[in-house]
Amino acid sequence: MVIVQTSYFANLKNVENPVSVAGKCPDFYKGRPEYKKLAPKYDWWKKWHDEKLSNEWYIEQYRKTVLEKLNPSQTLSELLSIYPNANVITLLCWERAGLFCHRHLISQWLADNINGLMVKEL
Repeated sequence: MVIVQTSYFANLKNVENPVSVAGKCPDFYKGRPEYKKLAPKYDWWKKWHDEKLSNEWYIEQYRKTVLEKLNPSQTLSELLSIYPNANVITLLCWERAGLFCHRHLISQWLADNINGLMVKEL
């Protein structure tokens, strides 16, 4: 069984097989795996952030400009290829547990489209 976990950069020491899905990583993460295909697009992310737009607006933009352009099975396969012998991968971004973040959209998108996939937040 494959498990996709989600967490945040500050929790790095507690996760297995981390992969950043952020547009930019903290300095302490440099040199570790990143998967930029799942990063939010900077132009609309900045607009959302600066203008304090709704999370619903963000979700719509993220789905339209990122998720709808990707294949869930291929995406999972590419993520797992970063750690070839693992059945667990942890998607990392900035927001601590419980806060709105695109990594939750990713894990839900994968779970909705891939039978038997387990997702959880760390």
